[in-house]
Parts: sequence; structure tokens; C-alpha cells
Amino acid sequence: MPKIKTSRVSYPEGWELIEPTIRELDAKMREAENDPHDGKRKCEALWPIFRISHQRSRYIYDLYYRRKEISQELYEFCLDQGYADRNLIAKWKKPGYERLCCLRCIQTRDHNFATTCVCRVPKHLREEQVIECVHCGCRGCASGD
Repeated sequence: MPKIKTSRVSYPEGWELIEPTIRELDAKMREAENDPHDGKRKCEALWPIFRISHQRSRYIYDLYYRRKEISQELYEFCLDQGYADRNLIAKWKKPGYERLCCLRCIQTRDHNFATTCVCRVPKHLREEQVIECVHCGCRGCASGD
């Protein structure tokens, strides 16, 4: 007979400090996933999900790198459990990507002429002042804005 695998996770010290915010963001994510997308374009239905995912990753990033309120163990736990996007946080640590909204905006294969997304263009260089990214709905994540 096969062993029954239980998924009991032992939470590291300090989890009780960030748990309410993480649970609140999880509830918002569930709500955004279940929202009806009648009358919206296919890509627009995913925008709230991208925003909440970004918000959750930014929250954990700020707690660890800026405010230094959580331990490395808790930070690694959050990354391993999928509470934050490891690749997005790695980009935020590089100069010029501090305000990056999502990874799809910098992937050249997803855009015409092998460039980056229009939201990565600084506001003073844009022809149109109000734009929205097709992928995530971002209105501008260039570091110079």
C-alpha cells in the first residue's frame, strides 16, 4: 500500500507577522480569478491577476530588502512556496528594473521588432501620454519616470 503524503508545512519564525497580508492578497487573487470577464478583451481579464501577483511579490521584496523585517529563512520559504516571484525579484535588484511590472514586458520575443513593451518607455519620451501595456495593464514602469 502506498504511503499517504501529508502536506503539513512548518512555517518559519516570523510568519505570523506577514500571514494576514498574504492571506488577504490570496483572497483578492481568488476573487480576481473568479471575476466574470464579460465585455473585456481576453488580455484585460488577466490584468487584475498580474497586479495582485506583483503586489504580493513587492510586499515580500520590500520586507526583506528595504525594511529588513523578515529573516532570510522566511524570505526563502515565501519564494519556495510561491508567495513571491523569484525571477521578478531578481530583476528588481538590477539597476534599471526597480519598477518592473512583469517579466513579459522585457521579453523581446513577445513584441514587434524584438523590442520591449511600451510601458518600459519613460513618460517624457512617449508620443501618447496615456498608454496601457497589453500584457499586464501597466501604465508605465520605466525607472526614469
